[in-house]
Amino acid sequence: MAFELPPLPYAKDALAPHISANTLDFHHGKHHNAYVTNLNNLTKDTPLASESLEGVIRAVAGDASKAGVFNNAAQVWNHTFYWNCMKPGGGGQPSAAVASALASAFGSFEKFKEEFKNACVTQFGSGWGWLVVADGALKITKTANADLPLAHGQTALLTCDVWEHAYYLDYQNRRPDYVQVFLDNLVNWDFVAQNLSKAKS
Repeated sequence: MAFELPPLPYAKDALAPHISANTLDFHHGKHHNAYVTNLNNLTKDTPLASESLEGVIRAVAGDASKAGVFNNAAQVWNHTFYWNCMKPGGGGQPSAAVASALASAFGSFEKFKEEFKNACVTQFGSGWGWLVVADGALKITKTANADLPLAHGQTALLTCDVWEHAYYLDYQNRRPDYVQVFLDNLVNWDFVAQNLSKAKS
């Protein structure tokens, strides 16, 4: 069964003015879609074609000969996760359970935001900033290009895409502004809470 481009969980103009419909049109409709198309082409008529997306990623992670499959599968997963990390009217304060977990891990919610932003801003070149559960603890990490927590035995709770195509049409080279807007106005804390609950179960 072919991998498919999942629909956005909101209308293309729903995140405006923070992220424009134009950005989502290119980012989801062109970039994300291209990863899906590439993945289908790379796995066609192979055993990987019948695997789940996570199964493909786990099967080829660390195999240099399958780097193309890994990169495209990981980017399909990363983008699908990223869309769900945002919602119209997002940002603000997280739920009590998430706020407590962040305060316990980082000292305060504000300290978490500061460290998460720093990870995103200091990721050299293309990549991702993450809040993850690693070895039972909340941690902030960053990955280059298509790399993702799943390949390192970690559970993703939140991500911010810092590839330039995620923000350049709206923010040009101002990655710090984009990340700040993401934290203040876009984060879907309900989704983070669901991921944290699953990670604990």
